[in-house]
Amino acid sequence: MSSSVLRRANLAFPPLAIALSVSAAFSPLSFAQTPADQSLEPVLVTASRTAQKASDVLSDNLVITSEEIQQSGQSSLIDLLQRKRGIEITRNGGPGTSSTVYLRGSSSKQIILLIDGVRSASATTGEPSWSSIPLSQIDRIEVVFGPLSSMYGADATGGVIQVFTKQGAGAPHVTASAGAGTYGTKEYTLGVSGSTDGDHKLRYSFNSSREEAKGFNATNPLVGSGYAPDKDGYTKTSNSGRISWELARGQEIGATFLQTSSNSQFDSGLPRYDARNYADVGIYTVYSRNQITSNWGSLFQVSKSSDKLNSYTSNPYSSINSESTQVSWQNDIKLGTDLLQVITEHKKEEAVTNQPFNRDRTTNSLALAYQLQRGAHIGNVSTRYDDNSAYGSNVTGSLGYGYRLSKELRISGSVGTSFRAPTFNELYYAGYGNPDIQPEKGRNAEVGIYYDDGKSDASVAFYRNRITNMIVTKTPCPTSGTGSCAYNVNEALLTGLSMGAGTRFGDFRLYGTLDLQNPKDETKNTLLERRARYHGTLGVDYVNQKFTAGADVSFSGSRFSDSNNKQPLGGYALLNLNATYNLSDDWQLFARWNNVLDKNYVLARGYNTAGSNGLVGVRYGFK
Repeated sequence: MSSSVLRRANLAFPPLAIALSVSAAFSPLSFAQTPADQSLEPVLVTASRTAQKASDVLSDNLVITSEEIQQSGQSSLIDLLQRKRGIEITRNGGPGTSSTVYLRGSSSKQIILLIDGVRSASATTGEPSWSSIPLSQIDRIEVVFGPLSSMYGADATGGVIQVFTKQGAGAPHVTASAGAGTYGTKEYTLGVSGSTDGDHKLRYSFNSSREEAKGFNATNPLVGSGYAPDKDGYTKTSNSGRISWELARGQEIGATFLQTSSNSQFDSGLPRYDARNYADVGIYTVYSRNQITSNWGSLFQVSKSSDKLNSYTSNPYSSINSESTQVSWQNDIKLGTDLLQVITEHKKEEAVTNQPFNRDRTTNSLALAYQLQRGAHIGNVSTRYDDNSAYGSNVTGSLGYGYRLSKELRISGSVGTSFRAPTFNELYYAGYGNPDIQPEKGRNAEVGIYYDDGKSDASVAFYRNRITNMIVTKTPCPTSGTGSCAYNVNEALLTGLSMGAGTRFGDFRLYGTLDLQNPKDETKNTLLERRARYHGTLGVDYVNQKFTAGADVSFSGSRFSDSNNKQPLGGYALLNLNATYNLSDDWQLFARWNNVLDKNYVLARGYNTAGSNGLVGVRYGFK
């Protein structure tokens, strides 16, 4: 196949995205391949937890490169993901507010966010803090669609999104940027990175950023008693770092961290009182990556993630602190052209709140996976056993097969099972939690066809994901007859067709994506809330050595804000522009303009979205 089969087949790429994705090869999760092993073909690590050529990855996926992140000019991960194939988002107001990401109809509780291989999510809510991720410190993003519980355990029902922070290479290098824009937005970044030469190579990268905005009114009267006509701003400070030391050839130790502190305003119903959320999100990892023999690679990793939220309103404040500590040992064993993986993990989750519950739970896991290649045939099989102290044991599995019809064309198919764990709130929250609820279960099947001749590309993937034992809020609670509680009752069927195509004409690239889906609550015979039947993007990029520019139209059909489909949300189409100009080898101007036509649209009932907004800035040292 062409050297960019899957990467281009996912089609939200500007022309600069042909660069080698070496950053993935240095992730703690991708130890099976050293830089010397790599061809010019991009590699992905998320689908199999080890480096794979893009043309060997059977799961439907997309990759967002550092070049694309820079060209977009976007400030938030949410704004970047909103235009990608297979992804929908909602946001309760502007940047810094609560957000949700949907992968092919699956909600944030049914997908996993990894930061440098470490899971990031609140144990109490089960959702990542999407607004806390500093896009300016992200080097690369991989999105893998479909169930991955057989590789990652609980919650990988709809897929996995992994972000990789920036890393160091070459001589010491300084980067900096500053920007200003609509709604009083200001952004600053500063970073230093590099590596030493010789047998004992030291790689390092440290980055800091700050964002602030006066914002706009997050709510409107439809939100109800929480409405207050004022501006809701935010500030966010982030720091990240990666350092590794090659003790000897094939023997490396290292550490990574990412820490974000934010202060965001929200409406609590009192016009003279600004309610605030103070959030701290942290990811910390140490690892040892060792090539034990020429055919046996080992990765031992200890990580900790924390998600702390203190909310101050007119009522007494709310404090929710959750932490997760994980120890994992992954072994990759080459058997000729095949690969056997053995993974063991231990995880402890804790929640400490000012509510009447403080809880913890542990999970012990064992996973086995096998990848094989026989000429034009590609296959993989995996299974995983998870034993949790709160909700018992679960076994998941997956089976995939692909066939190269020609150098340019490949077909693939897969089946897999998954589960979503009940959150601490769903199990224990006073007046709502139900300790008897069980994990949700998922069964997915999909087929896809991918084409890339080096100039034009196309992809089509059809999926069918049935989710049983869905956890919903039931009123009145069946166990007590009063109030509301978490309860296993609903069943959902997520079906759809995810398509993309693109081609190049000289310095121009045209691309488009379209998702046709039916995210259905089969128990109620309704659409799942906040998910459209169709959404997509049409765009064009222009790139030369001095100047880049891009324009895209992202669109979505109508949705419903509630599970009973009584509160419709209209469809929308947004025009967005971006540009960069290289003043010299080191200095670059950049600009973005979102919602150019100032469309009034709604992502969540009762919450406003940004009107026409832009940002301009200057960068130094970005290559």
